[in-house]
Amino acid sequence: MAIGEAKGEARGEAKGFVKGMATVVLRVLESRGIPVPEEARERISSCTDLDRLDAWLDRAALVDSVDELFR
Repeated sequence: MAIGEAKGEARGEAKGFVKGMATVVLRVLESRGIPVPEEARERISSCTDLDRLDAWLDRAALVDSVDELFR
């Protein structure tokens, strides 16, 4: 039973980390004054691919539009 609880806890922590990354991507864009349409906000918020979120975070500091983020 303890193993199952540990696995569940680890999954929850991973989901929380991914959600936090999405929040940071959005915050960087917003702090730079880049408009984030609702469709893009949903795409970022619902992403569960950590590598993709990491790439978006790197790009969020450099792009001039959300469209450039997704290229």
